[in-house]
Amino acid sequence: MALPQVIFFDAVGTLFGVKGSVGLAYRQLALEFGVDANARRLNDAFYAAFQEAPPLAFPEAPPEQVPALEYQWWQAIARRTFERSGDLVQFSDQSFADFFDNLYRHFQGPEPWFVYDDVWPLLDYWRDRGVALGIISNFDSRIYPVLDSLGLTNYFSSITISPEVGAAKPDRLIFAMALAQQQCQPHEAWHIGDSFREDVRGSQAAGLQPIWLKREA
Repeated sequence: MALPQVIFFDAVGTLFGVKGSVGLAYRQLALEFGVDANARRLNDAFYAAFQEAPPLAFPEAPPEQVPALEYQWWQAIARRTFERSGDLVQFSDQSFADFFDNLYRHFQGPEPWFVYDDVWPLLDYWRDRGVALGIISNFDSRIYPVLDSLGLTNYFSSITISPEVGAAKPDRLIFAMALAQQQCQPHEAWHIGDSFREDVRGSQAAGLQPIWLKREA
């Protein structure tokens, strides 16, 4: 197989993951507001709420409105998480708003994240061979400070995220926008990700070579 011109990577679950669990992070921050919730129950509720949510993409929104829309999107998921777990009643309206503001800023920094051990040698390997590297992710604009804080930014010559292009994986449009940034044809690109639906089927439908990264849960 010929070397690709560019390799795209998914972000969360592929390059980096959440320390412990999302539910544990929610629990620890909620305790600061006097809310005592079970981490496992919160984690299950979060992923159910996340799966129910609409795509993190705002095709009709002007760019200056996107950060506020991202914030509202995640706030709705957090509220639904605590509704599902039965713990929302422990918050007042103001305390939940303050809690979520802390939560949102928490996931913008390095504290909740870790880089998978296999990522560094893989990125070095392909960079040393002159292959361009990019990211295609349904993450929000916090990806930029997160990548900076984890020391990953300089590996990537393009970062394509769903809120900024108005389409989320597996939509072909997000892959097309990423290819355009790299001035690359689909058959010249690979895409590596952990989601079969979003990363494998999505990139394959867009004409890229998919690579399914099946990490242990």
